[in-house]
Amino acid sequence: MSSDKNSNFRMLHTMIRVRNLEKSIKFYVDHLEMNLLRKTDFPGGKFTLAFVGYGDEKENTVIELTHNWDQTEPYDLGDGFGHLALGVKDIYGICERLEAEGVKIPRAPGPMKHGTSVIAFIEDPDGYKIELVER
Repeated sequence: MSSDKNSNFRMLHTMIRVRNLEKSIKFYVDHLEMNLLRKTDFPGGKFTLAFVGYGDEKENTVIELTHNWDQTEPYDLGDGFGHLALGVKDIYGICERLEAEGVKIPRAPGPMKHGTSVIAFIEDPDGYKIELVER
């Protein structure tokens, strides 16, 4: 595929709704080693947006954490959204560390069925699945 075809578009972010913003920021920053890039309150709309990622938004795709202030019940994650994916080094060591830190690991690291990639799945505080792929 020609690079010219993709020059008009760039993936900016994926947005997920979170119930406890501080807990979610802590998860992505402390456990997944992302940076909190910016956080903005919108009092008129009663929500806060926090952007986390591995680098500046001008050059990297990031995650937008949306916290609606009045949300008291867990969100219905539905069955349309699958997961986020992160490339990692030493997937076994990372999963061991994450498990010791209390992160849920519903699928332990190991070879993917019908493939050769080594993967694992973890969950963030709201239950969103995050696939770790060894690189």
